Amino acid sequence: MAPPATSKPGRSLIALIVLLIGGVVWAFWPGTDSSVRLGLDLQGGTQVILVPQPVVEGTEITDEQLAQTVEIIRARVDGLGVAEAEVTTQGSGNSAAIVVSVPGLGQDRVVELVQRTALLNFRPVWNVLSPFPIDPADADAADGDAAESADDSASDGGAQSAEIVQAPDYSPEFQAEVDALDCIDPVNLAGGTPDDPTEWLGACDQSGGQKYVMEPAFIEGVSVTDANAQLTQQGIGWVVTLEFDSEGAGALAEASTELSALPECGSGATPCNAFAIVLDGVVVSAPRFNEPILGGQAQIEGDFNVEEARDLANVLKYGALPVTLDVVDITSVSATVGGDQLRAGIIAGLIGLALVSIYLLLYYRVLGLVAVMSLAVAGGLLYLFVVIFSKTIGLTLTLAGVAGAIVAVGITADSFIVYFERMRDELRDGRSLRQACDSGWVRARRTLLAADFVTLLAAVVLYFLSIGSVRGFAFILGLTTVIDLIIAFWFTHPVVVLMGRRKFMQGGSKWSGLDPERLGGHSALDTLAGQSRRKRRDDYQSSTAGDTAGDTAGDAAEVRS
Repeated sequence: MAPPATSKPGRSLIALIVLLIGGVVWAFWPGTDSSVRLGLDLQGGTQVILVPQPVVEGTEITDEQLAQTVEIIRARVDGLGVAEAEVTTQGSGNSAAIVVSVPGLGQDRVVELVQRTALLNFRPVWNVLSPFPIDPADADAADGDAAESADDSASDGGAQSAEIVQAPDYSPEFQAEVDALDCIDPVNLAGGTPDDPTEWLGACDQSGGQKYVMEPAFIEGVSVTDANAQLTQQGIGWVVTLEFDSEGAGALAEASTELSALPECGSGATPCNAFAIVLDGVVVSAPRFNEPILGGQAQIEGDFNVEEARDLANVLKYGALPVTLDVVDITSVSATVGGDQLRAGIIAGLIGLALVSIYLLLYYRVLGLVAVMSLAVAGGLLYLFVVIFSKTIGLTLTLAGVAGAIVAVGITADSFIVYFERMRDELRDGRSLRQACDSGWVRARRTLLAADFVTLLAAVVLYFLSIGSVRGFAFILGLTTVIDLIIAFWFTHPVVVLMGRRKFMQGGSKWSGLDPERLGGHSALDTLAGQSRRKRRDDYQSSTAGDTAGDTAGDAAEVRS
């Protein structure tokens, strides 16, 4: 017996239309970024070569430290919404190099993002000094050398690190070194020098306006569990909010209770209740404890703009690098070659799509037109999903992804062919067109589900076991496989059912693709013969089932007797 005909195929079409309209409205809402993110090979970007240096001079860099550094840098880049960044290592130990390739970002921001060690410490402030060196000769020379120092720093690609002063305890020698520290030298404001949290520290403010003498840290950056950029309560300016683990929250509560209880010393040489937030050897903020902080949260205030606040939160969120990094080369990557390859890939895809469409139209006629329409809807749905995923999860389209989309054309076309051939087989067995549309679909969908499941499984495995552009190929391949199922269930089958109710299709016109010639030369007499054969087969199956039931009942009676 044939399966029941689909009574309301329009519901599936309406569901697909609603999905498309909702996706288009959300993806292309005015004022939002609706562009497709392109990878390094299509958009260009920046490549930075970094040489890691041990934090403790004279020690050996381990493979574990290199792997941790790569993971942190990749997390920082991904945290900015930049996907398909390539972070690789060359060599090992102290002779290793780390290559970072980032699409779409400028050189300065990439260097700032990946070079920061992000070693964060919270220290009580002992004293605040003028940024100038105490030695008058140094002070006179500082103004004249500031611009030269800035030029030297820029020409070195930012490789110079800030100067800091550290000592196990406060001593006259330590104070003398702090007095000689020059905080109007731009090099000493750039950071990049991790400090020992167990020692006293003399360092500059990031603005170059003050020089700080600080006690050993009461909280280290390893206690930070999360960091986010937020607007101030007044809505003017940005701050970075930090969250600490239980150990850090306890230390913050203890330090804030102790310092806030000290008398107000004013803004003079002894700020009794002040503490400094030190990042890579530079003071980024120096607020005061006016009351105990018991919630395990703190804020970094530093006259940040939105980009600076987000970048700082990003580097703090993923922890400090186990090594320091020196920039040895910065290269702008052109997208010229990738653009040529993209054009070649698109042309190849269009040629393949045209050939497939021509074949479907010549062989299946009107049914082929349905297949071409399905391919067009699948292409539009793919573009829509790429835009949505670019906005939500940072999906980046690469040449490998384009290749995955081209491969999907064949997969989707094969689904239509399977369905149409199953439907034509049902017609050859003597079923009516309306019956064949549904019975052929029942037979075809098992094949479609099995084939797409295998393809989807392969794409998932490839995605999780690969890196770089191969993951982009796997993602697009898996996405197109899901789209193939959506189109087959919600568009192709309902449209074929609706067309099967038209007299033009039921009459067996040669343009329908279901005429006797297209069915293998079967005439009306052959169709009647097929119906007769099907009836005899059904009668035989019914009688066989009845005999089997009778034999079973007889056996049961025998057993009872």
